[in-house]
Amino acid sequence: MSDPKTPFEQMMAMGQEWAKAVSPALENFTPKGFESMMPTMPAELMEQFMGKGLSPDGLDAKTRLLLTLTGLTIQGAQAEAQIRITVRHLVEAGATKQEIAETIAQAAMFGGVPAMSKAMELATEVLDTPQEGES
Repeated sequence: MSDPKTPFEQMMAMGQEWAKAVSPALENFTPKGFESMMPTMPAELMEQFMGKGLSPDGLDAKTRLLLTLTGLTIQGAQAEAQIRITVRHLVEAGATKQEIAETIAQAAMFGGVPAMSKAMELATEVLDTPQEGES
């Protein structure tokens, strides 16, 4: 056993070799590159499809996204791209940094401190990045 790679590392290496064989352009693919291809949905559209437009007496889009962030955090904050995308949409929906931080902190009760710490890192990464239209 001279190969120090874990089974996961071996699987990833095989996947990268396969992707390179299919298309040389995929050699440099990263999940963050994929995230940047997904535009942030405008707040009005989110409200129409995920909030009061969907259910006038129900939750608004911001609250639904905060609940989504809670669930992603409780699951161990393993879905990094989904957390970053959710935080990006929360900002667009009008959530404050304080609301986002409190939502993640509350999830520590159910998901544990390591999950909360990871989710906070991911959220901070998004919140510290200037959004379109900001300088």
